[in-house]
Amino acid sequence: MTDIVLAAGIRTPFGDFGKSLREVPLTDLAAHAAKASISRSGLKPTDIDHIVFGSTLFPDRDTLFSGRVVGIKAGLPEEVPALNVTRACGTGLQAIVSASQQIKEGQSSIALAGGGENYSRMPHVVTTARYGQQRGGQMLEDQLDWAYRCPFSREYMGETAENLAEDHQYEREAMDDWGLMSQQRAAAAIKSGFLARQIVPIDVPAGNSTRRFEVDEFPRPDVTMEKLRKLRPAFREGGRVTAGSSSGVTDGAAFMIVADRAALAAKGIEGEARLRDWTAVGVPPRIMGAGPVPAIAKLLKRNDLTVSDIDYFEINEAFAVVNLHAERQLGIPRDRTNLYGGGISIGHPPGATGGRMTITAMHHLADTRGRYGVISMCLGGGQGMAMLIENINR
Repeated sequence: MTDIVLAAGIRTPFGDFGKSLREVPLTDLAAHAAKASISRSGLKPTDIDHIVFGSTLFPDRDTLFSGRVVGIKAGLPEEVPALNVTRACGTGLQAIVSASQQIKEGQSSIALAGGGENYSRMPHVVTTARYGQQRGGQMLEDQLDWAYRCPFSREYMGETAENLAEDHQYEREAMDDWGLMSQQRAAAAIKSGFLARQIVPIDVPAGNSTRRFEVDEFPRPDVTMEKLRKLRPAFREGGRVTAGSSSGVTDGAAFMIVADRAALAAKGIEGEARLRDWTAVGVPPRIMGAGPVPAIAKLLKRNDLTVSDIDYFEINEAFAVVNLHAERQLGIPRDRTNLYGGGISIGHPPGATGGRMTITAMHHLADTRGRYGVISMCLGGGQGMAMLIENINR
């Protein structure tokens, strides 16, 4: 079987909603990360034979064709095909998986895989204008609001987190504790330089000039438990989920090389991690945050592994209750999970999140000489996804 390896993962800093990245078109943002990944790998753009790009929304005129546009902007030859993918919050992970599938099918040997979002640029739309409206005004709808509602119940995703907390009796205090831990871990990872190693700075507009943007903008290092306890429930009166235990709306992009190990070695380049396997499952949409539990369980069973065999877990902090549920149901130790912050502190642009988490897991395994890492997340609409990677430079 084809041996799929990952290398040269890198991302932009994540920008807070409406702040540093709001004037940067998504394809420019993504191309910046894509070029940095190629450069870090030691490959030439002409060595890449496929690009896979993941995003969930289309903020700019060219983003319907974003994979193709990013590839050209990143310097890939015009002959290199592009694939766009979407799998809700797992979109960034799906880009990596889809690139590996292209390679296993013999359609590619060295691919560039990644994704991104710029939610700050999402337009408002009029859905009643094309064929006219006889009377009355026409309402502008926020396309970003569409992304944050369950497609079945139309309730906010945060309501599904409330459902999960209610069904399994996860208390607000435990969610606040996780939120504070996420912020503290992100702050420590920024201070130590761990996250900086994964980030390529980018120049962003600043008045009539530009400025260098190089550190994630969403983390709140000054947050305290006292501040978290004072926050009001964000989605339901008397609820348990607050802004402090929910992922942040952020912008950013991430890319990496996904390749046949032999093809990469022929270029004189070693991979960093092996992509061993992946799973996707469905769960009830009303408790979509339960998704990582069956996805991880299925992944471990397929590979004859247990939780104790996994050296590191990255489980997306869509909401703190997602992580509490995985921790309780699967017995995942907190000291092997999300050690450098997560969606609550760093933010969650779905097209980039899977890439960010995979890059972090790869760096952790390299630093600690661990063997296995699992990356997992819940998906809006009621799904879960998980991926197993193996450090090949132990």
